[in-house]
Amino acid sequence: MNIAFVGCGYVAEFYAKTLGNYPDLNLVGVYDVNRRNLGEFVRRWPTREYGSLEEVTSDPTVDLVLNLTNPRSHYDVTRTCLERGKHVYSEKPLAMTSDDATKLVVLAEREGLYLASAPCSLLSEAAQTLWKAIREGVVGKVLLVYANFDDGMIAPRMSPWTWMNGGVPWPAKDEFEVGCTYEHAGYILTWLAAFFGPALSVTSFASCRIPDKGIPVDSMAPDFTVGCIEYANGVVARVTCGLVAPRDKSITVVGDDGVLFVGNVRDDAAPVLVRRWKLERWESRIARRLQWFQRWLSARVPWPGPEALFQRRYSLAQPPHLHQVGPGKPVDFMLGPAEMADAIRERRLCRLSARLGVHIVEIVEALQYPERFGGHKLITTSFTPMQPLAWAV
Repeated sequence: MNIAFVGCGYVAEFYAKTLGNYPDLNLVGVYDVNRRNLGEFVRRWPTREYGSLEEVTSDPTVDLVLNLTNPRSHYDVTRTCLERGKHVYSEKPLAMTSDDATKLVVLAEREGLYLASAPCSLLSEAAQTLWKAIREGVVGKVLLVYANFDDGMIAPRMSPWTWMNGGVPWPAKDEFEVGCTYEHAGYILTWLAAFFGPALSVTSFASCRIPDKGIPVDSMAPDFTVGCIEYANGVVARVTCGLVAPRDKSITVVGDDGVLFVGNVRDDAAPVLVRRWKLERWESRIARRLQWFQRWLSARVPWPGPEALFQRRYSLAQPPHLHQVGPGKPVDFMLGPAEMADAIRERRLCRLSARLGVHIVEIVEALQYPERFGGHKLITTSFTPMQPLAWAV
């Protein structure tokens, strides 16, 4: 299937680095309004350089457009591509409001086109294995989930506007104005959507704890959000996103018979750890002592982290495929486009469906802007529950 990139910024490099894993996907060209970014990309990844978005959408050889522009451009770019008959895979979020996202879905359905949205990490070995453990009742009935995406206090201390990826700087101004919840909550919310289906309601709080992040911005989005999401099967998930607290990208699933834990949702092959509630007395005592030693020896001895309190790993159903696209980033960004291409060829529903994308946007909007909904929002969107990957069944 022939694909084109629209947007050659920071994230495009990650897609390019994992494209080679899918020989059925052929990059025929790229476009970016930023000529510098466009030039840097084609220098590293030789391909056709389109002169405009119209040129991209007028090319009859292009089957699928990857919209890798900044979030506030997603709606306009995706709408243009759909209107000109192209399937679209959009970086997250699908749009900045659920109303705009819904308009895109209606347009795609009317035109008989596929529309899907990142993130795709729910297709990873870690997510699929955690989901398998939940389905098999490894820790009994799920009661509660703690899901975090804290990136640490990156600004102003770490000067993230100086970070480079393939010659392109990290878009700090845009990231701060859009907000870390719009940028990152999808990594967690798509996992929860796969595991537990559509959300029913969100109760949330948001705040900007560091209003001066070191560079001028037109507006500053919240850098800390927390919300409780209720699901139809009685599960409650507490979701936290931020740029203040120490880095923590873990997910903890609490059942009535134990706990499942993944230490990093941005590691496609992160192990799924299991701990039973029915610990023998000596095991409980050791766990408590470990916690005591953590506090006492933290400055002297490297602490292995919460993984030390878990008893075993829940085995992956297949060996992990690792794609290191950057320091500490074992992630395959092309899993999503590959899934979408397969869905188009097989004429089936894509697991990263447009309706799922709308649902995620509605939840993100409720998390980042609780004042728009009085702090509590009943979720009105839904989606067809997705199927696990064949190897994870």
